[in-house]
Amino acid sequence: MIKRTLFFEQPSYLSTKHQQLVVSYPDTDEQKTIPIEDIGLVVLEHQQITITNGLLHRLAENNVALIHCDGQHLPIGLMLPMVGHTEQSERYKFQINASLPLKKNLWQQTVIAKITNQAMHLAERGQDHDALLTLAETVQSGDNKNNEAQAAAIYWKSLFPIESFTRDPDGETPNNLLNYGYAILRGIAARALVGSGLLPTLGIFHKNKYNAYCLADDIMEPYRPFVDMVVWDIVTSEEDTETLTPRIKKQLLCIPTLDVTIGNVQRPLQIALSRTTSSLVECFAGTARKINFPLYEH
Repeated sequence: MIKRTLFFEQPSYLSTKHQQLVVSYPDTDEQKTIPIEDIGLVVLEHQQITITNGLLHRLAENNVALIHCDGQHLPIGLMLPMVGHTEQSERYKFQINASLPLKKNLWQQTVIAKITNQAMHLAERGQDHDALLTLAETVQSGDNKNNEAQAAAIYWKSLFPIESFTRDPDGETPNNLLNYGYAILRGIAARALVGSGLLPTLGIFHKNKYNAYCLADDIMEPYRPFVDMVVWDIVTSEEDTETLTPRIKKQLLCIPTLDVTIGNVQRPLQIALSRTTSSLVECFAGTARKINFPLYEH
């Protein structure tokens, strides 16, 4: 089932009644209700939003990812449930005990999938992608030759019709759009990991001690080109992308429902991520050897 993404950009009071999320607005009697079981992601943007503890409880029970935004309207925080699967304790053990050779192999698969999807995205835009395909074919265990970084240099130079564009979170537009889109993707990835009974903090490659979502950052890598696709469409159709307007945010918030191909079947991106995390559990448990990632098709 496709879960809904809710975005709140004006002052409101959020509570719960009869398993529904209830939205009330100041100075009006208007109310809206949404079944909590239908929700996958909630984004709170406005600083004057009040949310009850009862609602937070219900959202956690239903494995809803809750994203908070700062004063500049950019995602800054993520809340996830502590328990997302009945076999969580056992799956934590599999994850913690994963050997270094296994993690290097899983990262090799991840980088191959990411570079391949980047290549297919460039092909869709009519750009030369042969160099990326070569890099994807030569990724070694643990990516010890750093093919990922080599591919990124080629990819970003070729993708946007913007002179001297570089991917820098603090750089000029469309970096602001990419930041926002990746934050949404990260929230979906973390939610899928929790739902599969894995610990989002313990990565297979990312291991910054200040990063609480290392594994989410790992498994979202092959999904990044789908965000790039949305951003490319915005950049080539909007006159001004310096500001994250409601119109632009609306397009970026559709990322969870993008159709992607995984296992030769088209599925919404959020469902595909759950397939990916489930296959990762099997790899940690020793019952499978391959992570199931989507393929970018053009």
